[in-house]
Amino acid sequence: MKYFKLIYLSIFCGLISILSFLNIIYSYYLNLYLNLNTYVWTFFVSILFAIIFYYSKNNDEKKTSIYEKILTIILGYFFLPLIISIPFYFSIYNLTFLNAYFESISGFTSTGFTIFDNIKHIDQSLIIWRSSSQWIGGLYFLFSIILLIDIFDNSFKKSLTNFISFNKAETLKQSLKIFLLYSSITLFIFITLNFFNIRSFNSLNLAMTIISSGGFLPTNDLSNILLNNSQIVITSLLLLTSFFSIFLIYNLIFTKNRNINFFSEDIYLLIYLSVLLIIFFTFFNFDNNFSKLFFSLTSSISNIGFSFESNSKNLSFIFLILVIIGGSFFSTSSGVRFLKIYSLFKYSINEILSYSKPKNIFVNKHLFAKESFELNEVYKYFLSIIIFIFSLFFLTCLLTLSGVEFENSFKLSILTIMNTVNSSMYGLNDFSFNNLQFFTKYYLIFFMVIGRIELLTLLIICKKFLFKN
Repeated sequence: MKYFKLIYLSIFCGLISILSFLNIIYSYYLNLYLNLNTYVWTFFVSILFAIIFYYSKNNDEKKTSIYEKILTIILGYFFLPLIISIPFYFSIYNLTFLNAYFESISGFTSTGFTIFDNIKHIDQSLIIWRSSSQWIGGLYFLFSIILLIDIFDNSFKKSLTNFISFNKAETLKQSLKIFLLYSSITLFIFITLNFFNIRSFNSLNLAMTIISSGGFLPTNDLSNILLNNSQIVITSLLLLTSFFSIFLIYNLIFTKNRNINFFSEDIYLLIYLSVLLIIFFTFFNFDNNFSKLFFSLTSSISNIGFSFESNSKNLSFIFLILVIIGGSFFSTSSGVRFLKIYSLFKYSINEILSYSKPKNIFVNKHLFAKESFELNEVYKYFLSIIIFIFSLFFLTCLLTLSGVEFENSFKLSILTIMNTVNSSMYGLNDFSFNNLQFFTKYYLIFFMVIGRIELLTLLIICKKFLFKN
C-alpha cells in the first residue's frame, strides 16, 4: 500500500459517514423508514474504512510522487462509489449490483446518468442520497485538481498561491479552507433558491447538484420545479457557479492587493459568456422565450446539462460544442477548458504569422496576463484535445457495437466524457440506461471516471510501469 496516501481516502470516507448520518436524521424526521437501515449500514461501513485507512496510512515523510497521487485519485473514484452504492443496492427497488454501482459512479463523477426511469417512484431520502453523491464527488474533484495540479498546468498553480498553500505541513488547513468555501457556496445557492419560492426539498437537491456540476434532478421534469421566469433566470445565474472558478468569490471578497491578472481566466470566461449571450439572443431566440434558452446555455457551458422539454432540438449540436469547451480550470465543470482552447488558438495564430512576417516577434501571452505561457503547456493542451478525440472515437465505436444507434452513440460519448447529463436539448432525454447491456454499462462507468481524471493520467501511469529503464 505504499503507493497510496490513505489519509486522503480516510477523509472522504468520513464525509460519506457524515452524509449518511444526516440522511438517517432526515429519514427519522419525516418518518421515511423504507430505506433507513441502508443508511445505517453505510454509516458503519464508511466509518470502518475511514478508521482502517487512517491507521494504515504511510508515515514516510518523503515527498509523494506523482504516480502515488494519480493512483490515490483513481482508487478513490472506483472505491468510494462502492460505499455510496450501498443504499441503492439494499433499497426496496431491487437494483442489481451493477445498476447500483452505475448510479453511484454517475453521481460521484457528477455525470447524472440514471437507471431510474421514474424519479417519482423513489422516496425522498434516496433522492437526497443521489444528490449527496454528486456533492461529495464535486468536492473530491476539487481536491483532485489540487493534488494533480503539476500534471495539468504549472501556470494555473501560480494563480492559486494567494488562496492555497502547497506546503505539506498545511495540507489539512488548506483542505478545510476549500471545504468551507464549497459548503458556503452550496448554502448560498440553497438560500437563494428558497428566497425565490422554490420548495426547500428541491432547493436542497438543486444546490448540491449545481455546485458539483451534477445532473441528478429530484423530479422527472424540471418544469415541475421552476414555475416562472424569475425562478428560471436566477437558477440560470446560479448554474454559473460551476462555470467560473470556485475561488472567484473568495478572491473577490477576501484577497488583498488583487489585480486584473489574478482574475484573468474568469475575465476570459465572462467575455466568452457575453459573446454567447449576444449570439443566442440575436440568432437563436426563435420562440421569444429567452429565459429558457439562457438556462440551456448556462447549463451546457457549466456541463450540468439540464433543460426543459420545450427546448428546440435543432440546437443540440451547438450545445454539445459548448459542453466540450467547458468552463474554468478550477471549477467543478468538465470539458476541454476554454483557456486551453484559447491558448492553442493564439499559439497557432502566432506560429502562422511568424512564417508570413518573420521579422516580427510574436509573444505567446494572454491579454490580461503578465507572463507568457510556456511551450510545454501548449503541448499539454494539444495532447488533451488529441486524447479527447481518441476517447470519443473509441467510446462511440464501443456503444455502436453494443447496439446503440450511431447518432446516439456519438452524443452519449461526448456527454459521458464531459460528465454531462443526457437531456432533451441533446435529443437523449428518453434514453434508457437501465436497458443497456452488461458490458455497455461498464464502458460508460470507465469513461465517466476518465472524464474526471483525464486519460493523460493513465498514460503517465503506463509510462511508469510499462517503460521502465
